[in-house]
Amino acid sequence: MALTTVKKVRICEVGPRDGLQNEKTLLTTEQKIRLIDGLTDAGFPVIEVGSFVSPKAVPQMANTDDVFRGIKKKDGVEYRALIANLKGVERAIACGCKKVKLNVSASVAHNLANLNCTPAESVARFAACVEKAKENGLGISGSISMAFGSPWDKEIPVDVVCKIIEAYLAVGITEISLSDASGMGYPSQVSQLCQTVKEKYPECTWWLHFHNTRGLGIANVLAGLNAGFTQFDSSFAGVGGCPFVPGAAGNVATEDLLHMLDEMGIETGIDLDQTMVLSREVTRMVGHQTDSYLLRAGKASDLILDIPQKQAKNHTLSK
Repeated sequence: MALTTVKKVRICEVGPRDGLQNEKTLLTTEQKIRLIDGLTDAGFPVIEVGSFVSPKAVPQMANTDDVFRGIKKKDGVEYRALIANLKGVERAIACGCKKVKLNVSASVAHNLANLNCTPAESVARFAACVEKAKENGLGISGSISMAFGSPWDKEIPVDVVCKIIEAYLAVGITEISLSDASGMGYPSQVSQLCQTVKEKYPECTWWLHFHNTRGLGIANVLAGLNAGFTQFDSSFAGVGGCPFVPGAAGNVATEDLLHMLDEMGIETGIDLDQTMVLSREVTRMVGHQTDSYLLRAGKASDLILDIPQKQAKNHTLSK
């Protein structure tokens, strides 16, 4: 695998949405606002604040409207939310959200069973959402969930993903996220899909969204970097997952990702120390430890020990 030439990346912190939607503990509006304001102060350029979906289906996101009204918005920072339909666009407009994201599953079997249509047909129905958003000055993007595999289909054929991308383009969406919500992706597959879509759809802006369900999240990010992708989602403390996908808990931990990028000399503009403070706060709020490596082990730079010269010499000789 070739060494990446990427020098700068953008990170979207999805913890307030994807991270918290799978937690049993429901955070208050005030807790979420404090976390999101902290993320803004730490330098995140994009923050996924929540989702405008049915509170019955996802009660963890029921207060997203109030959170949007309460956060301190900073110029140049994109605060986005996930939506499912036209009502989601209307809620976004009402509370001051300026960027929304649509989502469709790449699993044909799943979509047919639940909606009696293919994923591409689902995207075609998003046209009214796109029109409403653009009429009201909202940015809009699309994501393809389980683009790298699903419990219903195992691997997703590349041509299925391409059909969904083309359906998004047909309704006027050119910013697209490829998501591994089921945590089934692996580096060579990620590399192949990324190279294919980048060459085939040069008009698109891309995001990659990986879960670390089976320990391959960071490796998949590196595969994306090597393919020239520069925008990635991650979640504070590694919390998260999809409540509708069995065993899909665990987004890539933001601090683990930032640490790798810092060590590689890749610029993010985000303060890692501030992020770790927030991630520790998140674990206290949800009431359990997470799969974040950095919260357990600390930064590599923290391990530079001040060993006296004589002791260091003896240590070398003892090897």
